[in-house]
Amino acid sequence: MDVLAPAVERLLVNHWAVLFLASLRAGPEKHYNFVIFSCLTPFISLIGRMHIDSLFGKWLFLPLLALALFAYLGATPAVNGQTGASEQVVVTGDDVTSAYGAPGGLSRSRFAPLTTAYVLPPWTFYFGEIYEGDAFRHGPPDHLFTQEVELGLPHRFGVAAETELERFNGGGGFQTVSLEGRYALADWNKIPLNPTLFAEYKFGVGTIRHEEGPPPPPGEAEEESGPPKLPDAYEFRLLLAEDFGEHVEWAMNWFFEKENTGDRGREWGFAQSASIPILLERERLKVGLEMEYKNFTVKDTRGDPMHSFVIGPTMSFRSWKSTRFDVSTLFGCTDDSPRVQVFAIFSFLLGPGTEQGAEAPVSTRNR
Repeated sequence: MDVLAPAVERLLVNHWAVLFLASLRAGPEKHYNFVIFSCLTPFISLIGRMHIDSLFGKWLFLPLLALALFAYLGATPAVNGQTGASEQVVVTGDDVTSAYGAPGGLSRSRFAPLTTAYVLPPWTFYFGEIYEGDAFRHGPPDHLFTQEVELGLPHRFGVAAETELERFNGGGGFQTVSLEGRYALADWNKIPLNPTLFAEYKFGVGTIRHEEGPPPPPGEAEEESGPPKLPDAYEFRLLLAEDFGEHVEWAMNWFFEKENTGDRGREWGFAQSASIPILLERERLKVGLEMEYKNFTVKDTRGDPMHSFVIGPTMSFRSWKSTRFDVSTLFGCTDDSPRVQVFAIFSFLLGPGTEQGAEAPVSTRNR
């Protein structure tokens, strides 16, 4: 755990600055339009001086900016038009905007550090800064920093983009740029477990700094030709989520990922999370449990996969209705697992702030 502490501390102290420009328009209701400008320089300083392995890394944030600009220019008229015709809905247990009747905790798209669930409300943004630290049984730790932005669309669709940076063994840089899409099959509680389909394509823009599994023990030879380029990959997930008795929230992801080139790594498995509110007022503090299983092979080891299983406690705290901080500490249970995995996520939502698209009324929770 000591090897992860400096990175976590720098993440909390140097997190990126955000400037909100809001315009207020008179009318029967107040509407706020937001433009977001993210200063990435303090965030990059978290992981020291990095080398960008590809020219693609110089413009990899353009999809994120384009997505934000598109929503700001195109979403405002649609949001205002829908708000005037929609019925006022009051959520007494959780003041987070509901997506199609879902509880607020399951309307953020990222339910917990290991799991995603359902979709965002239409024209709502999710922004997340994600840190993952892996302490292996052999070799130095691995630090991953991910920036994620997602936009909820009408008819239970959503689109997202991610960038991932890595710091490992004194080196670091951009690793992948991802484009994502998801679709919920029905409004909340219309289908048991509320299934949602998820697809992602990852563009490899960096180099492989260590293999998918733990680094080799000290003394074993590394590749003489240097690290190869990270291959592109695609991933599919089935997202399941449910709230039981309006007190326990649960999410489960089944996933399959395949690399397009190189050793054609293939990974499948599942992750699940469950949480309960401790501070019932506005459900500000929740605690729970997370676990993840991965089965990983390459083209030469299909019959001898690596098995990784981690499990541990998780906690989420909302300082106000749009911001949330998540922390998970997971412990490896197999020889192929990291010894410890630590996650820290700061996220916030921006959106119209009213219920949209739900056919069923939002249930009153924990009252």
